[in-house]
Amino acid sequence: MGATRRTLLTGAGAAAAGGLMGAHGSAAAEPAVPVVDPVALGPVTDIPVGGGKIYSTALVVVTQPVAGDFKAFTSICTHWGCQVAEVENDQIICRCHGSRFSAADGSVVLGPATLPLGPKAVTVKDGQITIG
Repeated sequence: MGATRRTLLTGAGAAAAGGLMGAHGSAAAEPAVPVVDPVALGPVTDIPVGGGKIYSTALVVVTQPVAGDFKAFTSICTHWGCQVAEVENDQIICRCHGSRFSAADGSVVLGPATLPLGPKAVTVKDGQITIG
């Protein structure tokens, strides 16, 4: 029985990957760290107390659990990678499977997600919200 197309392609891919690893040596073992410039999101007036706003293009959700205290988290649900849909009643809600996260710290309030939303650095200056 001869080699199948899948076997040949898998073997070629593995050989190419092995060649790249050999050419780069130990440098390939060190992950690249992306440089992320701060991103201006908008005015603090966009974020209601006890609620929040999802910035889809920045993949972040900003909340204001109590007046003047702004928090930011990744807007990608840790269950299946859907983008969260809304913030209400101090909870960040993913509509894909019903997971809910705390608007105060990103922790899981209701599964199926088991991991919290990742925190993001957020600053407020002159009434403007910036992440990164």
